[in-house]
This record gives sequence, structure tokens and C-alpha cells, in this order.
Amino acid sequence: MYTIRMKNCAFFAHHGVFEEETKLGQRFYVDAVLTVEPGNSLENDDIDGTVHYGIVFSVIEKIITGTRRYLIEALAQDVARALCAEFPQIYRAEITVRKPNAPVAGVLDYVEVTVAWPDR
Repeated sequence: MYTIRMKNCAFFAHHGVFEEETKLGQRFYVDAVLTVEPGNSLENDDIDGTVHYGIVFSVIEKIITGTRRYLIEALAQDVARALCAEFPQIYRAEITVRKPNAPVAGVLDYVEVTVAWPDR
């Protein structure tokens, strides 16, 4: 096994419970930690047998900028499931979604959630 980590992938989207979040939108940040079964790809230095992180970024972008979700937890799960479906060699995907402008009555840097799929 080996691990691919992608940190702070940034996207502008319109997720959230409140109407203002949908209307105005905001930036979301995504981290992906992917545990990968390499098969022979490392021995053969073969990108076709591994997880192409350029495609990973595109899959994350499509989901984050796509259908509106109320919960960033659901959004993280959508990303994890899509990546595992796209790349069967992903043994486990841990997806973190950060929302820096969460509508709370207080000062904070961000709210983040992490979802693992499958839940092993």
C-alpha cells in the first residue's frame, strides 16, 4: 500500500443550509488522503495501474462545484465514493472538506469534516 495526499484543493461553490450561502457562495477547501493498492504499478513505473492525481483533482472539482449539498459531510462522502468508483485500486479514501466562512455566531478559522470511504 501507499498513500497519496492532496492538500487544500480550493473551489468556489454554493453549499450550505442557509439561503445566503446558496446565493453568495464561498470557497471550500478539500484534502484527499488516498490509500492505494499498487498492484504492479510501482514495480513497472506505470501510471495506468495507479491513481492519476490530475484526474483525482478533476473528480473532486466536478463534485464540489456540482450539485448543491446542505451538509459538508454529505459533500465529503460524495467525493470519497466517486473517487473509489473511479479508481478501484483505492483501498480507502479520507476526504476532508473545510468551510472557512461557516455561519456561526463567533470567530473561527474554519469548520471541517472528514469522511472515510469505505469505512474500514
